[in-house]
Amino acid sequence: MFDYDTLRIIWWALIGVLLIGFAIMDGFDFGVAALLRVLGRDPHERSVLLETIEPTWEGNQVWFILGGGAVFAAWPLLYAASFSGLYVAMFVLLVAFIIRPVGFNFREKVDDPRWQLVWDSCLIASGVIVMLVCGVAFGNLFLGLPFHYDGDLRMTWDGSFFQLFRPFALLSGLVSLSMLLAHGACWAAMKADHVIAERAAKIARITSLAYLLLFALAGVWLAYGIPGFAISGPIPANGVSNPLGKHVAIGGTWFAGYATHPAFWAAPALALIGALGVQAFVGRRGFAGFFSSSLAVAGTILSAGFALFPFLMPSATFPVSSLTVWDASSSRGTLWLMLGVTVVFIPLILLYTGWVYRVMRGRVTLEHVRKSHNMY
Repeated sequence: MFDYDTLRIIWWALIGVLLIGFAIMDGFDFGVAALLRVLGRDPHERSVLLETIEPTWEGNQVWFILGGGAVFAAWPLLYAASFSGLYVAMFVLLVAFIIRPVGFNFREKVDDPRWQLVWDSCLIASGVIVMLVCGVAFGNLFLGLPFHYDGDLRMTWDGSFFQLFRPFALLSGLVSLSMLLAHGACWAAMKADHVIAERAAKIARITSLAYLLLFALAGVWLAYGIPGFAISGPIPANGVSNPLGKHVAIGGTWFAGYATHPAFWAAPALALIGALGVQAFVGRRGFAGFFSSSLAVAGTILSAGFALFPFLMPSATFPVSSLTVWDASSSRGTLWLMLGVTVVFIPLILLYTGWVYRVMRGRVTLEHVRKSHNMY
């Protein structure tokens, strides 16, 4: 049986897996939606793009739901602090999620270009907002968030919604936006009619290049312009979940963990290889381009997670209140129970997802869309 320390590490890794699953599986949906009017030059082309994601977008949101549920059950202090302090940001994110199915369902109800423009704009906005806000959230973790606990573990939030949009956080948002636009374009290059696929391949190369430059800039800024957080003194790895039971020092670099664990450098290397793979393969070898962009997404999230470790949510106003892997988790029994459930259900979800994508394989062609429209 795993001890409490090991279970906490396992659940930290599982949250990372769920984040990567969400970013890869739902990320291309948002990327395609955001590029709808860039890649689709007429109503039929836009219908092709939407048909590449409509059969699977709702199932892809399972990863988002799983992530939220896992944080709620495995890291209750993190869930409470983030959903309370970041309430407005979460509300904006959820509105963007809600707009998307409405856009899918209503845009075809009326055969009027103005009507479709309205709902296309909603789909584009939902994609851009989600990609940008998620990136800004990650950026703010490195800057620290304005919260603290009192002696009774009652949390106080000292910031506002607009204070989240600091320069480094905005840069992180642009990293996320460019990365997932490239991911969505790679999906369109693999799944859409060849006329649209050629256009998508060009967009994928441009956005992946922008991602590479922004990712490198964020790394340099993080290394030399933003002080890192570190636990000073002994780490109560098997202790109770009490954020106030440790000492936190600010200084040095967020990449200190990379010096201690050189294997961490595999994550940014994976992101680099993925972005270069997009340049090499997109539009030439269908799945290889999309697989490359998926590697870039996974490498980016792993790079951020390794740099933050063991912090989950650093506090800028009262560093000792920062939430870490060692002091924000549920009880050992809860982590064990959830691990058993996860071992059973995650493989089932992966098998079902793989079956769905196998059934839906192949390109959506303009000929197919035109015939479908003529039937009505």
